[in-house]
Amino acid sequence: MAKKNPLYQQIIDDYILKIERGDLLPGASLPPERTLAKQWGVNRSTVVRALEELTSLGWIIRKQGSGTQVAQSQLANRRTPFSHWSTFPSHSRLKDDPYLKKMRERQKTIDDIDLFTGELPTELIPNFSFPAMAWDQILKKATENTSSGYTPLLHLLKDHLQRTLHFSNDFQQLVLTSGSTQGIQIILQTLLKKGDCVATEDPSFLFALPYFAALGIRLEGIPQDDEGMSAHAFSQACQKKKIRLLYLNPTHQNPTGRSMSLHRRKQIIAICRHYQIPIIEDDIFTELSFATVPPSLKELAPDQVIYLGSLSKIFSPLIKIGWILAPQALIQAFSETKERLDLVTDLFPQLLAYQALTDENYQETHKQLVKHLKQKDQQFQELFPALQKDWQIRTISGGMYHWLTWKHQPLKRKDWDLFLANNILLAPSFLFSNDTMSCRVNFTRLAKSQVTPFIKTMQLISEQLRKDDYL
Repeated sequence: MAKKNPLYQQIIDDYILKIERGDLLPGASLPPERTLAKQWGVNRSTVVRALEELTSLGWIIRKQGSGTQVAQSQLANRRTPFSHWSTFPSHSRLKDDPYLKKMRERQKTIDDIDLFTGELPTELIPNFSFPAMAWDQILKKATENTSSGYTPLLHLLKDHLQRTLHFSNDFQQLVLTSGSTQGIQIILQTLLKKGDCVATEDPSFLFALPYFAALGIRLEGIPQDDEGMSAHAFSQACQKKKIRLLYLNPTHQNPTGRSMSLHRRKQIIAICRHYQIPIIEDDIFTELSFATVPPSLKELAPDQVIYLGSLSKIFSPLIKIGWILAPQALIQAFSETKERLDLVTDLFPQLLAYQALTDENYQETHKQLVKHLKQKDQQFQELFPALQKDWQIRTISGGMYHWLTWKHQPLKRKDWDLFLANNILLAPSFLFSNDTMSCRVNFTRLAKSQVTPFIKTMQLISEQLRKDDYL
């Protein structure tokens, strides 16, 4: 007969399972300690021990006078006790946020206005021809596919990066990945261990990635201002905690769309040099700039920065090709991790990427893409006066996202169900932060035919949110 876990551990497991299933949503209140003790038939001290453990693991918060609530913290900051690993399958710890799950179920609904999906609409994706290729030609090209990637594509990308980053990368090497997110995974598995801390902007899309919790890696969110991540707050965090890595998306940041100023970039680099902290620069949106942006962190500090790029935002996830550019010694370690984790970058997407980038019309089609993005941005900003009574918007210089912030009373998570109920799909800020007052909108996906329905629906939702009696 299997031995049962201690009672306090059973309480922990029960609450983790309920939160993961969505039975208990962030912000939900738990019964008082005495009530829980009666429900479980245990002493109050057993309940206190379970609640304290759940608090330390990031699943609940306890405030004097306010009781106990399910934490608003993202999946990335919820840690799993060892005893829980053997009780539940690993995939149960990687479930989506309940709101995200409901939204993904709706994404195929024709009537919905989908401003959530992080891709360009099909009509904006650059077109190119892929020539017929005999099987023996493909087999020959397969001999050029190394653990670092397809050699001709590696050379092409390295030449491209040398021109665009404006520094000599003779001592830098590339390894290809299946998108920049896989690049992050490889870097984490190579450089960090369980319990290490990664600093990032708050909000940041990293908080939406559940495998941080699975790896036991902590995320420290650093607030942003109009110039980007706060240098003062980052410096204070470095003094108080052992920050092992800094992850930044400094140009057209996901989700806010803002770009870090040159002055702030230099400040952050100086702090990282002082504390000897490597920087991961995720630069997947620079190719979508329709205004001048500051130099990349990689350009400013080549040996301090591990540089991530991707083609999936331009050519869609069908060409899920990304890369890591770093000093040679690190690239060797990353390639070994990639092999150890059996992370294969398929040949065919690499062949497609090579053909797309060498297409004689690529430069012109890319210019047209940027032109259309700028027009889409202007279209979105021109319609915004109809919403500015209730929502704040910032000017952006490129990328795919606008960040809208509610101007009135504090919103709760349940308030965002109104958008789903009215066929508007967007990304609430609680997917990227503890904040509940903002949302990310992919303005590139708003078709002309949807402009009027979008404005009218947003006005209707805003009116409902303003009502004092809204429940």
